Amino acid sequence: MATTADFRNGLCIEFNGDLYTIVEFQHVKPGKGPAFVRTKLKSLNTGKIIENTFNSGVKITTARIERRPHQFLYKDDLGYHLMDSNTFEQVVLQKELIGAHELMKDGQEVEVLFHAETESPLNCDLPPFVELQITYTEPGIKGDTATNATKPATLETGAVIQVPLFINQDEYIRVDTRTGSYSERVK
Repeated sequence: MATTADFRNGLCIEFNGDLYTIVEFQHVKPGKGPAFVRTKLKSLNTGKIIENTFNSGVKITTARIERRPHQFLYKDDLGYHLMDSNTFEQVVLQKELIGAHELMKDGQEVEVLFHAETESPLNCDLPPFVELQITYTEPGIKGDTATNATKPATLETGAVIQVPLFINQDEYIRVDTRTGSYSERVK
């Protein structure tokens, strides 16, 4: 058990029968009345962000979660197969638990969040940036760069993103997995 004085960003708590992580919090001491804590909580099951206010000093139940390194092996009808990098045990995750699943390629290193008491996977996080090869894109037209124009490009994972006109087929680019957008060309 913990209290609102133990709040910090990233703390995982049990609230309303669900697991939430604290995204943001603020202790408020008004001139009149008791102190309270405003929070933004992100559900680990649905990804939905809610706002909630706790009275200062209220006891909360913390949940222990663990981040474990995994390697993406392959995808089939059952889901995404991942292997623990330390124990070599395999786990199958559904695409709803994986952020930016369309940017995962074979051998990709990811982190999987597990609920420590139940050993159930909660979420899978890719690194902030991944380097992928462009398998198909239309050639850029010389002199057509007066504006920040973009064109669609198909990546080696099958995902389609928008890239600048100067990017060509078979080049490697860095993609931001949080937004799913082009970041820069890899030399």
